[in-house]
Amino acid sequence: MKKRMATVARKTRETDIKVALTIDGKGVSSVETGMPFLNHMLELFSKHSLMDLTVKATGDLEVDYHHTVEDLGLVLGDALDQALGDRQGIVRYGWSYIPMDDALSRAVVDLGGRPYLVYEVANRTRKIRDFNLILIREFFQAFTVKARLNLHIAQLYGQEPHHAYEAIFKAVARALGEACRRDSRVCGVPSSKGAI
Repeated sequence: MKKRMATVARKTRETDIKVALTIDGKGVSSVETGMPFLNHMLELFSKHSLMDLTVKATGDLEVDYHHTVEDLGLVLGDALDQALGDRQGIVRYGWSYIPMDDALSRAVVDLGGRPYLVYEVANRTRKIRDFNLILIREFFQAFTVKARLNLHIAQLYGQEPHHAYEAIFKAVARALGEACRRDSRVCGVPSSKGAI
């Protein structure tokens, strides 16, 4: 079967981002965002979704991380949407619970074409080093819109912030990996409407 892959670039006055994504990969990644914490989260996403991911992102980090984080969500979402193509033969739904020591997160996804994000985080820590954790929601909001998917994230509990957010990214990765999986029993698009 043909590998599902896409390369997307976006350049503005604030950011310059290029993402290459292969859905049917092995979880190999090369990520450079200028933000070590986000690099780590995206590497985990690649590893646990089994999608190959290359990210090269530069932005006005001296102003704020917001522009780069949000635009990266847009570009990654666009790459996933393009790689999925017409979405024929996919499972469509996926879910995962991931524990990370003291933390537990759940992610549920529907690749049905209707963008919507529900994002609930029990851990209220504001920053990991200089990375403002509120930006993670902005990343997933942008990703959800451009990937045309419904994503419910719940970080259920966990006091250590790194564990809490690592569990989120791993749960989203596993849920997406399942939803993107092809199933030979699925004829056409997995929708009773006949279209996604």
